[in-house]
Amino acid sequence: MTDVPERMPLGRAFFNRPVLEVAPDLLGRTLVRATPDGPIELRLTEVEAYDGHRDPGSHAYRGRTPRNASMFGPPGHAYVYFIYGMWFSMNLVCGPEDHASAVLLRGGEVLTGRALAAERRPKARTAHELAQGPARLATALGIDRSLDGADLCSTPTGPLSLLHGSPPSPDRVSCGPRTGVGGEGATHPWRYWIDGDPTVSRYRPHVPRRRRPAKAT
Repeated sequence: MTDVPERMPLGRAFFNRPVLEVAPDLLGRTLVRATPDGPIELRLTEVEAYDGHRDPGSHAYRGRTPRNASMFGPPGHAYVYFIYGMWFSMNLVCGPEDHASAVLLRGGEVLTGRALAAERRPKARTAHELAQGPARLATALGIDRSLDGADLCSTPTGPLSLLHGSPPSPDRVSCGPRTGVGGEGATHPWRYWIDGDPTVSRYRPHVPRRRRPAKAT
């Protein structure tokens, strides 16, 4: 095990806390994605918290389903879902088992393996865009449903792990409403980001879908 503080792996106890404690504490941590072609390391710069059955914006608000089962723990596992029929997004499960709280990874800076990430993200115009947004982040790291339920704490050589990294000073951490969340969960200030970091995505409020008018008969 390394003696360099930034390279120390974060264990299960880090995740086994309330989601609103874990989410801002993830900023600046280093997510390591092991691939057959080499590792990709990402410094997390933007996240969103989702608080299980108490949160109308959460996938687990109405209970357990085959899709969200990984959200129910144990803490320290990945929850990966497919959205809009084309993109994956990854969350880190935290809090007590069976509570189903998780943190969506929204953005980060690719530190290692930038060429590998760029191969998966050929439309990225700059290095800052490689993992700017949850779908881009998952694509850059090669995340798909095969990693749903992966344990970040089992071994440093697993497909995913989290290192101590370099957390920002508290005065650089900002919070606000979550991106694209509507209804009762729209006002929760549970999106956290490193202020001024160029890899943070642009905030977009929820826009209700327009219903098509019924055809005359």
